[in-house]
Amino acid sequence: MDASRGCHQIRMLHEDEEKTAFITEYGLYCLRVMPFGLKNAGATYQRMINTIFEPQIGRNMKIYVDDMLVKSKARNEHL
Repeated sequence: MDASRGCHQIRMLHEDEEKTAFITEYGLYCLRVMPFGLKNAGATYQRMINTIFEPQIGRNMKIYVDDMLVKSKARNEHL
């Protein structure tokens, strides 16, 4: 599985939103979700994924960044 736009699933703290502010011809904007590319975005995303899937990691799941491999011994277990 590939977690599409994984970082965009993590809500930023309200007080940190202004740190992502930018201006366009249409006005001033700030991000409410964590964009890919922030200094700690990768580590924050990985920590969240490790917390969510902790019971499965090493047992029937492997994770590398936003790619997840779920394994089983038999086809009927996998479905």
